[in-house]
Amino acid sequence: MQPSERDGAAPYRAEVARLERLLSQQDASATDLESTKRQIATVYRALERDLAELSSLKERVKELAARWKELERRAADRDENPLRSRRSDHLNASSFVEKAWNALARGDHREAEDALRRAMELVPDDNQASTLLGWSLILQGRLDEALMELQQVLARDPSNALARVNLGFVCLRKGIYGEAIEHLTRTIRENRDRRATLYANYYLGLAYLERDMYADAQAFFEAAVSLGPSMAEAYYQLGRARSLAGDVPGACRAWRAGATANKFSPWSRRCREALAAAEGGPVGL
Repeated sequence: MQPSERDGAAPYRAEVARLERLLSQQDASATDLESTKRQIATVYRALERDLAELSSLKERVKELAARWKELERRAADRDENPLRSRRSDHLNASSFVEKAWNALARGDHREAEDALRRAMELVPDDNQASTLLGWSLILQGRLDEALMELQQVLARDPSNALARVNLGFVCLRKGIYGEAIEHLTRTIRENRDRRATLYANYYLGLAYLERDMYADAQAFFEAAVSLGPSMAEAYYQLGRARSLAGDVPGACRAWRAGATANKFSPWSRRCREALAAAEGGPVGL
């Protein structure tokens, strides 16, 4: 069924009509009027919420229309010279994916998203771009959008390790620890992609750290920094796990290593700040 104004507005019209009938009763008691007041307020808040959502969706539909026009233009170009257009699209898409990787490394998740959406306009079913888009959405807190993107990748390629590890990250951010651990341990066990294995260890460290299981968290963070010596965020979290477990000297060693691991990462700065703060004793940053 196609969406329509009638479908969405009908429940509200019925509720407003009911409230009008209540207010038309001349002998309504004070108790009845107070109850009706609360019901009116409830309907008003629901309307405000839905109107805001509809306004947001309206803007997204406008964006879809703009993207459709661009895709239509590109399709016409491909029809004129299909082979040249495909080669050009893949080359340009790869440059946008590389730009997204750099943005993710700097912590600029919105810039990464923009670059990846440009890549996917050129090559819509590119699994690498789709997976990285899911990752950038997670880091922006847009978990449901990320979940849909990653599930589409795994539907096309169930063995895609990076998509699976990020699906585990989504579950972790949603607090679904059992499913998160299942996806992440499977990624480590299969070991199909070194980068995916690195992040699976890192995310498992976060999962155990959130559950105050400091020894397990340390083991996974240590595995992560072993696979990725420049991963400043893993050093930072390793320092946290050690500090919270009472090992301040060990925490300082981790933060000291992280402070110089990747000068372009904001996590290296956080390691330096944590190292300075730790001079007074244990810190749970």
